[in-house]
Amino acid sequence: VYTGYNHHNLAQKKKLIYSCEICGKDFSVSSRLAVHMRTHTGERPFACKVCGKTFKHSGSLKVHTRTHTGEKPFSCEICGKSLMKNSSLKDHMRTHTGERPFSCEICSKGFVKNSSLRDHMRIHTGEKPFCCKTCGKAFTQNSTLQHHMRTHTGEKPFSCKICGKAFFQPYILTNHMRKHTGERPFSCEICGKSFIRNSSLKDHMKSHTGERPFSCKTCGKGFFQPYSLTNHMRIHTGERPFSCEICGKAFTQSGSLQHHVKIHTAQRPFSCDTCGKTFTQNSTLQHHMRTHTGERPFSCTLCGKSFSRNDSLTAHMKTHTSERPFSCEQCGKRFIKSGSLKSHTGEKLYFCKTCGKRFYTSSSLSVHMKTHTGERPFSCETCGKSFNLSCTLKAHVRTHTGERPFTCKICGKGFKRNASLEAHVRTHTGERPFSCEMCGKGFTQSGNLTAHMRTHTGETPYSCKLCGKSFGRSFSLSAHMKTHVGEKS
Repeated sequence: VYTGYNHHNLAQKKKLIYSCEICGKDFSVSSRLAVHMRTHTGERPFACKVCGKTFKHSGSLKVHTRTHTGEKPFSCEICGKSLMKNSSLKDHMRTHTGERPFSCEICSKGFVKNSSLRDHMRIHTGEKPFCCKTCGKAFTQNSTLQHHMRTHTGEKPFSCKICGKAFFQPYILTNHMRKHTGERPFSCEICGKSFIRNSSLKDHMKSHTGERPFSCKTCGKGFFQPYSLTNHMRIHTGERPFSCEICGKAFTQSGSLQHHVKIHTAQRPFSCDTCGKTFTQNSTLQHHMRTHTGERPFSCTLCGKSFSRNDSLTAHMKTHTSERPFSCEQCGKRFIKSGSLKSHTGEKLYFCKTCGKRFYTSSSLSVHMKTHTGERPFSCETCGKSFNLSCTLKAHVRTHTGERPFTCKICGKGFKRNASLEAHVRTHTGERPFSCEMCGKGFTQSGNLTAHMRTHTGETPYSCKLCGKSFGRSFSLSAHMKTHVGEKS
């Protein structure tokens, strides 16, 4: 009887329900109710002895402490990656299994974590509940707000032990460390290209699938990533929120500003091991290296043409789709590239500090600077002649091989360069898109317009080193030099 009485009491205890007097939520254990009450009272009784941050649960404090100790006790058996939390390991395992159990009911996109789905849903609802008290900018996630706050405070708590560079977020430091180790753990199963970040691999995969889920409501252009769409929208709004404190020049992206500032500081930390040329950005160095290796990893799936840069492939693809997203507000003419639009409008933002000449693009300025330095890093193996640009060398090599890969569809005439073909086609169409603002005369090529303008300005930039006589066009100087045959300078 005694035993039965105890058993009866135990059964009764199991049926006890502890209810929250504030929201009515029920709990089977009183300790869980006590923890729950902290969501109403705001009580955070567990404090970190290192940084003072407080937590509602002792378990949360234990996990947080690992951010200071660096302890990562949970390891992936497949790739060896270590994580601080067991739940993080479970989420990570899905990157190997491909499991995405949480799906969006609106667009069907799948996610590894339920929290990622909740964050994603705000893209559809437009909800941004976390607001910065300093500048008013709103965010979909509290963690993103906390990272944003560091742009105001300047706090960069995560430092690289090798080079000392500091970062706002720990994962950026993790990615940065791979630049030192050379580790690229995320590989594309289709083309084999590897990446430092998993997010970069995901973006790359869209280049194979053609997926562009983020569309511009103004012009309809699609993008791989939401921030690319945000940056693109500034083309329509004219917004340039990032300004240089030295010269006042404004930019649509913070990365462009950081790159620009190096022009003032003359900082070029990335050096080519082959020719010694230095660059302000690592990405520019990687593009430059392909001029030595000849690598063209970006291929057009429609015609097979390959490119050394992804943006060149993107621009090329528009020749197949006839997409021309950049339009002139004055005449309505549309262009494939923003640089072509700038050339059309006559806006020359970049100028040479040596001679004052202005250019539409920074790359054109870089090419021009070689006329002052005399740098000609690309040499012909057949005759030894050297050139400023690798593309000029390639065109020159065709004078030896006789190759003329660019053919006119109207008359069949072949050309060594695509630019020459484009200029030739205008002889059939009668198009003369380059007009002189002074006399209205039209030209098929911008170079001919530039030369023509000297008839108005009187400029003669090509000088004979023997007699000092100057000319408006380079071929006039070449013809003149023949009059000095046999003379010595």
